[in-house]
Formats: sequence, structure tokens, C-alpha cells
Amino acid sequence: MARADRTTSAGEARDTAALLMHVTEQTLHNFEAAAAGFDLTVAQARALLALEGAAPMRSLAEHLRCDASYVTGIADRLEQRGLVSRAAQAGDRRVKLLQLTPDGRRLRSELQARMLETSPVMVALEAGERALLRTLLAKAAGAASTPPSEG
Repeated sequence: MARADRTTSAGEARDTAALLMHVTEQTLHNFEAAAAGFDLTVAQARALLALEGAAPMRSLAEHLRCDASYVTGIADRLEQRGLVSRAAQAGDRRVKLLQLTPDGRRLRSELQARMLETSPVMVALEAGERALLRTLLAKAAGAASTPPSEG
């Protein structure tokens, strides 16, 4: 690769990274505001979005990348609000399963709708552009999780 090409590539990479960070920061800011609008912390909102069916608290902790004891606090607050229920897993009562209640599913739907209304990707891009971005991000995510080949 010629020196000019490397310089251009480095500049493009820097610009692309800066733009990606800007969109990510704006998305996070919008997510924080959406969560606060429903009187949720970011962690509580992420937990609501992550729960599809009954899930062990440990798997939720792994998804949120936090300690299981932290999920206990999240679950306590969501349960107090009637958004999740907690039950022992059949066959192993030590494992606690979390599941959204009807109110939790309703709030999750409202939170998702609010996020879509304020998402810079949804607001600024047309459907075809969003599909292309999704494809490109999936490709980049796959490359990021693949170790570089040697040689």
C-alpha cells in the first residue's frame, strides 16, 4: 500500500470512528432520557429489554455484564414496581428466574417505541439506509469477534 493510501485510510478510519462514537453517544443519551422518562435507571431499562421469556438471573447478569448481586438489586426494584416476577426454577430452587409481568411487557413496548422515536439512526436514515447500516455493522461486529489471521 502506498504511503498516501495509508494516510488516507488512517484519516478515514479516524473520521469513521469519531462519527460512530458520536452516534453511539447520542443513542446512549437518548436511551438514558427514555429510561428516565419511565422512572427507570439505565440498568433497569436494559434488564427490561433483555428479558424475553423466563431467564435465570445469572444469565441476565452475563448479558448486562455485571455481578449477579447487582442484578438482585435491579430485580428487587423492578419486582416492587410490578414489572417482573421472580420464581424458583423447577428442579433447582436455588436458580431464580425473572419474567416480565404484563405491566413489564407493556412498559418494555413503550420504552422501545420511545427509543425508536429518538434514535438518530431511525430519525436520520431511510429504510434502505438503515438496512445497509445494519448489514455493515453486522459485518464489522463479526470481524471484531474474529481473531486476526496470521501471515
